Amino acid sequence: MKRSYIPAVGACLIAMASAAMAQAPQQAPAPDPTQGAMPAQPQPAANVSDDQLRKFVSAAQKVAMISQEYTPRLNAATDAASQQQVHKEADDKMVDAVHREGLTVDEFNGIGQAVEQNPNLAQRARDMAK
Repeated sequence: MKRSYIPAVGACLIAMASAAMAQAPQQAPAPDPTQGAMPAQPQPAANVSDDQLRKFVSAAQKVAMISQEYTPRLNAATDAASQQQVHKEADDKMVDAVHREGLTVDEFNGIGQAVEQNPNLAQRARDMAK
């Protein structure tokens, strides 16, 4: 399940992380275009509590920082094996960041989808990120 994390969160992470980190001078870089097809998506969370949303916002901010840290390393990798190693390190750190906030990867991805699909929820997330 860990390997499904980065592809599944890619689009929602960029949308949410840029909103969550709107106060930062730079946005998180786009996800690696060498990613394969996205795995089955978790169902969006229908009702997201304030506590869940706070955890999501905090995790999304941490994941965005990890993405910013690892993107240059991924771009500098000269072969597939090096890229795979950098990708695995980033993936492991991102999964750990989500778990440290008290969410599973599926919960994080589901909340991310709900934030993308629900403007009111997206606004709540942006407000919490301030």
